[in-house]
Amino acid sequence: MSVQVSREGSVAFVTLDNPPVNAIGRAVRAGLMDALDEIESAVGLSRVVLSGAGRCFAAGADAKEFDAPLQGPHLPDIIARIEACDVPWVAAITGVALGGGCELALGCRYRIAAPSAQIGLPEVTLGVIPGAGGTQRLPRLVGIKTAVQLIATGKPVSAVRAEEVGLIDGVADDPVEVAARLDIGTIELGQSIASLPQPEANAEAVEAARALIRKKTPHQIAPERAIDLIEKSALVSLSEGLAAERATFLELREAPQSSALRHVFFAERGARMPEPLRGQDAALDVVTVVGGGTMGAGIAYALLNKGSKVTLLETDDDDVARANVNVEKIIAASLKRGLINEDAAEACRQRLTATTDYGAASESTLAIEAAFESMEVKKSIFSKLEVHLPDSAVLATNTSYLDVDALAMSVLDPSRVVGLHFFAPAHIMKLLEIVQGGKTSDAALATGFGLAKRLGKIPVVAGVCDGFIGNRILARYREAADTVLMDGSTPWEIDEAMVEFGYAMGPYEAQDLSGLDIAHANRRRQDATRDPERRYIPIADRMVELGKLGKKTGAGWYRYPGGGGKVEDPIVADLALEEARFAKVERKDYSADEIRERLVMAMINEAADILGDGIAKRPSDIDLVTVHGYGFPRWRGGLMHHADSIGVDVVFNALKRFEEEDSIVWKPSHVIADCAERGMSLSEWMSGSFS
Repeated sequence: MSVQVSREGSVAFVTLDNPPVNAIGRAVRAGLMDALDEIESAVGLSRVVLSGAGRCFAAGADAKEFDAPLQGPHLPDIIARIEACDVPWVAAITGVALGGGCELALGCRYRIAAPSAQIGLPEVTLGVIPGAGGTQRLPRLVGIKTAVQLIATGKPVSAVRAEEVGLIDGVADDPVEVAARLDIGTIELGQSIASLPQPEANAEAVEAARALIRKKTPHQIAPERAIDLIEKSALVSLSEGLAAERATFLELREAPQSSALRHVFFAERGARMPEPLRGQDAALDVVTVVGGGTMGAGIAYALLNKGSKVTLLETDDDDVARANVNVEKIIAASLKRGLINEDAAEACRQRLTATTDYGAASESTLAIEAAFESMEVKKSIFSKLEVHLPDSAVLATNTSYLDVDALAMSVLDPSRVVGLHFFAPAHIMKLLEIVQGGKTSDAALATGFGLAKRLGKIPVVAGVCDGFIGNRILARYREAADTVLMDGSTPWEIDEAMVEFGYAMGPYEAQDLSGLDIAHANRRRQDATRDPERRYIPIADRMVELGKLGKKTGAGWYRYPGGGGKVEDPIVADLALEEARFAKVERKDYSADEIRERLVMAMINEAADILGDGIAKRPSDIDLVTVHGYGFPRWRGGLMHHADSIGVDVVFNALKRFEEEDSIVWKPSHVIADCAERGMSLSEWMSGSFS
């Protein structure tokens, strides 16, 4: 049974029992309706205590049902019955009460939560709004200002904060016990939310919420619609507001944004260690990081903050001092942001040993080199680690581009080598590309997954190629942008087009932040193997020759006067014109739509080749990489989901059109061509629905 009902004297206990998180699926809803029938026919009850079995109250609706037709009973009807029940219901909240779980609690007369509980309405993160009364009951209970803060951002609050704002009535270590013993007079003092008056209008709070979500979640529909409904709660009756809310929920449930956001949600949930690898990962209590620069310090801090002891190896005493400073900067920043307290900061410092002595790493089960992007440097580091670490220790490289297989062959046992490609800042960015070499053992691969879990990162397995998944797509994205720049646009027009598409910033502003010298060094590394027939755009090389390396030098694709915000640089536009004249290119004016089409199609085509080459195991992995590593708009579902959404036939036709201009860079991937011919999506192709 998904809902358990029991009775002790005058107290009825209704327990949601749908492990692991008591998702409110159809069986749970049916069980609650049956429980209501039983309670309404009972005599002598003083209260009903509603709780969740296991570790949480209820983590919300079963999102898998969103892709199926609606089936009754429906949660709004259940909550209405709870609210109207002659016997008062008391919510006893442990773990989380999210989404529909929070709305169930709002239907109760009284709410008690454990100190560790988290309560919230995160529906906007899945592209919908609360659909069972959240936008109407919550503002009546806590006011419009708090309601818009909670619902429009989707962020849950702690039990302590929930009590402060009036969302719950009390905090107790054992909320079920307290709810069962609570004086009936106290319960009866708690009014049903249906009997509360409309909240007072608060135009200032509403506008502040709108401004915040336009900044934080531009292009997303659900947060704006949620704010509309919360604002409406001050103007209409509860029944009218609930009807408007339900209609909006049902509309958004079927919308493309909700489908895309659910896709990413399930992809994230599926990004975990495969069953055959479980139990093979190394313990991560003692880890070595080689290189104390920005990346190495970030990796070290991420480990320190999760309780690992870290040996941070550098080449000389000056670099050791610099490494300590770099880690301390991150600790200080975390303290300033309230992410850790002084005790946690000091514990991190105590767990860190920065040294030049490789012998200090002798107890490590994992070593991660985060040194300069040079094969010879990395091979030298692995040779030293091999001497001092146990034979069972995993050797990992944080390389962004280099051949992991070639690096692995520099050690006696290449099976212990795996790529762990972190993204900067390593202690913040959630993506971790785990690069599986041809010789990588299951234990090394499992350790990568174990590290991701320990650090709270999203793991994606990639095969060995230049740039793996993310940087390979990024290189094609930049190449397409540079071609558009050469042939008829400007960096700011291209950036603006991609921001309108949903990126936080365009390719040129992003490159200014990372530094043009980084991409330049990578191009020089590729010179010997570059296809001489492939068109090469030299504008970025000219920029580096002029010392325009990005924001760190005050000028790159943009100028940054006084270290401030970016301004357009006519010198850059002139460079493009000059190079076009040298190449005898007849420039044209590209519209924003044309810019977007070219850049997005270039990425999709490259990603399809990545699938076809076996570098990525599934389209959803590419979606996770592009969303979490490269800023692809989450509400579009990631690159491959977006391709399927617009139609593979549309992609193929666009590529064929561009192929007439350049048959090398625009040749359609055989995967795209195959899907278009067979009338199938990329996800169907990867699932084996092809011969």
